[in-house]
Amino acid sequence: MKTILDESAIQDVLQSLDRANTALAKQYPGESPRRQPVHTIYGGAHLFKSDTASKMGRIAIKSLNDFAPNFVILAQCLQIPGYESLPTDELEIAHLVQSVKESEVAPNHRPIWLAHTVYERIIHKLQTEPVEDFRLDFEDGFGNRPDDEEDEVAIGAARAVAKGMQDGTIPPYIGIRIKPFNSECSRRGIRTLDLFMGSLIEATNGKLPENFVVTLPKVEIPEQVRTLVSLFEKIENEHGLSPGTLEMEIMIETTQSIFDSEGRATVRHLTDAANGRCIGAHFGTYDYTASCSITAQHQQMDNPVCDFARHVMKVALGGSGIFISDGATNLMPVGPHRPTDEAPLTNRQIEENIRVVQRAWKLDYEHIQHSLMHAYYQGWDLHPHQIPIRYAACYTFFLEGFQAAATRLRNFMEKAAQATLTDDVFDDAATGQGLLNYFLRALNCGAISESEVAQTGLTLDEIRSRSFLRILQNRRSRSIG
Repeated sequence: MKTILDESAIQDVLQSLDRANTALAKQYPGESPRRQPVHTIYGGAHLFKSDTASKMGRIAIKSLNDFAPNFVILAQCLQIPGYESLPTDELEIAHLVQSVKESEVAPNHRPIWLAHTVYERIIHKLQTEPVEDFRLDFEDGFGNRPDDEEDEVAIGAARAVAKGMQDGTIPPYIGIRIKPFNSECSRRGIRTLDLFMGSLIEATNGKLPENFVVTLPKVEIPEQVRTLVSLFEKIENEHGLSPGTLEMEIMIETTQSIFDSEGRATVRHLTDAANGRCIGAHFGTYDYTASCSITAQHQQMDNPVCDFARHVMKVALGGSGIFISDGATNLMPVGPHRPTDEAPLTNRQIEENIRVVQRAWKLDYEHIQHSLMHAYYQGWDLHPHQIPIRYAACYTFFLEGFQAAATRLRNFMEKAAQATLTDDVFDDAATGQGLLNYFLRALNCGAISESEVAQTGLTLDEIRSRSFLRILQNRRSRSIG
């Protein structure tokens, strides 16, 4: 059969296509190889100390002990799947808790195993790494203060971070949130950035914390992002930092951040303006709902207008390698009554505190689960009492489907490997990659242990390679070899 196109004609066509495919791959490199923290805690910069993270861990553990002293109570408070079958009588709860302490719970005792495993892993996390990411806040958590006061706090906060670096007490991810680059606040935001970075670099002899990031809030136009990039370049040049050292994350908090005046999706234009320095985009729930004219009563994380904005962000940034983060629940789990040395709490006050905290916990848990179901694996926490619930929601999310997912991945790997070894076409790599991502996130946040990875049929190194196709290629190479 005679062909119409000769090799020269085909090559001419492919050159243009290859350029387009290369450009597409550059724009959409896939998921970032970095570990994504499950939360970012925002706290006023004036309150930050070098040991803030460990103090928050101790407060979080005390909160758990005070308001959910065992796994049964926590499961019933949050309605963890299977909670209905757990006892409600105090004596029966005490007996179950004691019996679980004395003997291991098998996964086939589903409600008990899930609730107990989640609880124990929360405690372990709070003891070892209670805060994954912390943002020293010079915006909402700090407020508008006299310039000399903000100057002083910027210098002091930088020195506190430097001391935390020296003592090994800062969390694995840390950064600052400056004021927005709008017409009212840009000069103040620039000065705070300059003072903080200069003081930090001076105190550490030019060393920055690992995973350090600057958060730019209320971003609406690319010029605001480009301005921060320009400032980064000047700071790097002035202090002898390698080009590209400083990174940012932007906050999507208004309708203008979602669509511009011409009806185009804004988000990707904003991140592209960072010239490779933007590693995350965070959704600001309450500023966004306010920009949509939602009244305070309905400014909730699960309001449908928020889901719309999240999906626009998800679609715009899918495959870009830029992390997306949800916002925070603003109902704080803090009881109305405080004990004093002169007046300890009455039983009625204790019971009311428990009701108030557990109600806030339940709302927080539902909001986090809502985020996770929409593939938002990171969110904000605003108070130490929220930290246990962040991990409760994440661990329940991953552990609830762990056994089924492990079996599915193991069977999937066997079929994929067989097809690969026999040179058959295996075209469902996306499913394998999705399962791999599930276990990688579960491992990173502490939901599953390294030993449990074996149930997937993969090694720890294979899981951490982050690439389903690379795992298949390596296994094929070993088999052929």
